[in-house]
Amino acid sequence: MSIDTATAAKVAKLARIRVEEDDLPALAQEFNTILGFIEQLNEVDVEGVEPMVSVTPMRLKRRIDEVTDGNQQDKVLSNAPDAREGFFAVPKVVE
Repeated sequence: MSIDTATAAKVAKLARIRVEEDDLPALAQEFNTILGFIEQLNEVDVEGVEPMVSVTPMRLKRRIDEVTDGNQQDKVLSNAPDAREGFFAVPKVVE
């Protein structure tokens, strides 16, 4: 796959990046270089290779999935400009 300057301009526009007309050939070449690297990665045989979390073998740390209030209600509400009955109080916006 090859990227031309028109495609590079379209990608820049979609990414909301202003690229001068003179810089489009260099950008297209950079895109082609990146796609070349991706093609090289696609050639690697990864059959039987398990996904890794890290470069060192380790198991993911697990915790019990339980819902709690965090026991920090007073601490959280201390930052609120107005709190009533254990909740944030906000101005009424709907009549």
